[in-house]
Amino acid sequence: MRCRVCGGLMQRGVTDLPFKQSDRSIVVIKNLPVLLCENCTEYSVEDPVMATVEQILDAADEAAELSVVKYAA
Repeated sequence: MRCRVCGGLMQRGVTDLPFKQSDRSIVVIKNLPVLLCENCTEYSVEDPVMATVEQILDAADEAAELSVVKYAA
């Protein structure tokens, strides 16, 4: 797969990403599988992974200002 920004090759990898759940709540998902560009900072989350992210965010406590959750497929 090619990067949509620079055309570089995308490689499978893992990273930690923050997701803003509301005005006062952020969920950091650790060890999230993504496609990372070799040339620039662009990344892509595949559809099956994003479906799991949505489940994680739905289950997160919105009252907490910051939650850190480890991704588990």
